[in-house]
Amino acid sequence: MNTASAAKASAVKRRHLPAGRLAPRPVLAWLALCLLLAALAASASGAMSIPWSRLPALLWGETLPDDRLLRSVLLDIRLPRVLLSMAAGAALAVAGAVMQALFRNPLAEPGLVGISSGSALGAVCAIVAGAAGLPVVAGAAFAGGLGATFLAYVAGRRYSGMAGLLLAGIAINTLAGSAIGLCTYIASDDQLRDLTFWSMGSLAGANWHLLAFFGPWTLLLLGYFCRCWRELNALLLGEREATHLGFALAPLRRRLILAVALAVGPMVAVTGGIGFVGLVVPHLARMLLGAHHRYLLPASALGGALALTLADCAARLVVAPAELPVGLVTGLVGGPFFFWLLFRAGRREGAQ
Repeated sequence: MNTASAAKASAVKRRHLPAGRLAPRPVLAWLALCLLLAALAASASGAMSIPWSRLPALLWGETLPDDRLLRSVLLDIRLPRVLLSMAAGAALAVAGAVMQALFRNPLAEPGLVGISSGSALGAVCAIVAGAAGLPVVAGAAFAGGLGATFLAYVAGRRYSGMAGLLLAGIAINTLAGSAIGLCTYIASDDQLRDLTFWSMGSLAGANWHLLAFFGPWTLLLLGYFCRCWRELNALLLGEREATHLGFALAPLRRRLILAVALAVGPMVAVTGGIGFVGLVVPHLARMLLGAHHRYLLPASALGGALALTLADCAARLVVAPAELPVGLVTGLVGGPFFFWLLFRAGRREGAQ
């Protein structure tokens, strides 16, 4: 890191950023350990239970003849699903943390400002139009998410505070929901059944071919976001302060908006609507570590992966051998948390 970058980083670190409440490295280590345990539990749990003691042998191929079915369930069904839930949860949580810094608003997340519904609209239009293959559907989802994010950003800048952002999100979600309803109305019976289950969020379509694309894509974007921690810290200080520190805000915002749409759009095409992960996880990470993005972003990635892995495991176990859509589980948890945030913000404003 050159001298100018070091000066920027130290200036951003000194000014106005809340101090972390806990030491960051132990928290990150604990999150990684919890994620590993959750992944093992999710791999072993389901309609067909797999003993924990058999997991190492099944993973490394040292199996008995009677273990062929268990190995097939673990390697072909459970493990791809667990890895997809980790990648999707990390992408959603980090996207939420980036958007909260970008808009300087603690309520910003891909679902509330319309990017998830815009991505869903693009994917639904592609499906109803008869598009085949993940690249086409993911490209349509990316285009819809990018357009929705741009509209929310432009509208949100016209109002101070969170009013413009939330109003833009309401408008985008309403328009996208109406368009999705129209597409659903003209869909065939097979498309309608698929769209109904897909819209509630599901990780049932996970496989190794899907992970071969989605895993490296998500890791690449997460690495880019983590490299931008200095810029995200500067955004928290305000436009004038960030400009004085030497950051070019206009191209930075364009890059971040594009990266968020690239992260969320293909994920929505794959998993459907999974809400509130991008809102809940960054807030919990910020409560533990403060607003320093050098630690907040990896904590959000680990926390998002952990949260969605646990939510998908619960969705598979609550009504086993059937399963709930994972979007319903995250909504049941995230909805009350969102109300708590609103009440907490209202008490602070009243105290001031």
